Amino acid sequence: MERRDFLKRSLAASAAGLGLSFEERRLLASQMEKKEEAKARAGKMPSEANEQFPMGKLGKLKISRLICGGNLISGYAHSRDLLYVSELMKHYNSKEKVMETWELCEERGINAVLADPREKPMGILKEYWGRGGKIKWIAEGHPKVNDIETNLRTSIDHGASAIYIQGGVGDKWVEAGRVDLIGEAVDFIRKNGVVAGVGGHKLEVIKAIEAAGIDVDFYMKTLNVVGYYSETPKETIEFMKGVEKPWIAFKVLGAGAVHPNAREGFYNALKNGADFICVGMLDFQVAEDVMIAKNHLELVKKEGRERPWRA
Repeated sequence: MERRDFLKRSLAASAAGLGLSFEERRLLASQMEKKEEAKARAGKMPSEANEQFPMGKLGKLKISRLICGGNLISGYAHSRDLLYVSELMKHYNSKEKVMETWELCEERGINAVLADPREKPMGILKEYWGRGGKIKWIAEGHPKVNDIETNLRTSIDHGASAIYIQGGVGDKWVEAGRVDLIGEAVDFIRKNGVVAGVGGHKLEVIKAIEAAGIDVDFYMKTLNVVGYYSETPKETIEFMKGVEKPWIAFKVLGAGAVHPNAREGFYNALKNGADFICVGMLDFQVAEDVMIAKNHLELVKKEGRERPWRA
């Protein structure tokens, strides 16, 4: 009898002795099997025979066109009016679960994660890289008006491959007329040999950077059909046609309001000009999201689109 079968039968027998229902016994056995699989995977990094996924360029970096979002790792889950989700993510996404998710990403060709320079994701990245993981880190940048460098330096020192000025920061600084500060931040990132981008929820951010002639490597801009941090989708699509920098679209599913396989999901962002899409993924969503993204990338490339691929 194999060890797994032995454990499942032993657990089932114990559960029966506790008077658990058939459904409860099946659930316990399934949980035990997953734990055994996780143990077997521990310490094993993705093999060289990873699945191929379409790639693009952000500056000097070769990045998969599907990027793993990182808010779920820190617990900052965009979930509209569901108040419990962030706490749920903090409990579900343990250190081992996060590394398991990244391993699944790498096995299927996703080679980049976008995450905050906070203790939890940085600590997990350090351990994951120490185990042999290769995933690239695109860091959110949160510079301050009176301190441009400290937050950005943290990401640089902890191995970020790219840093972008986070959307909320971009929105506030452009609204306040401080595009010069964004330029200073971009210059600091690039002087340290790191790929630099700028993010915004508002289209005015991208317009302001383009008008100021700030030489960024890429943009992060929201795009979805439900108005979630994407209030001007049509204007965004039209303006981005003339922007020659790579565009990473985020919040493309409107915080879970749109299924990735719907025409309003991944397809909408890719068809309308995004060069990359950044999507928050749990471990059990990775395989499906990769399949859908691949299918929609192939479809869009076959059909063509108005905005040329910029990466």
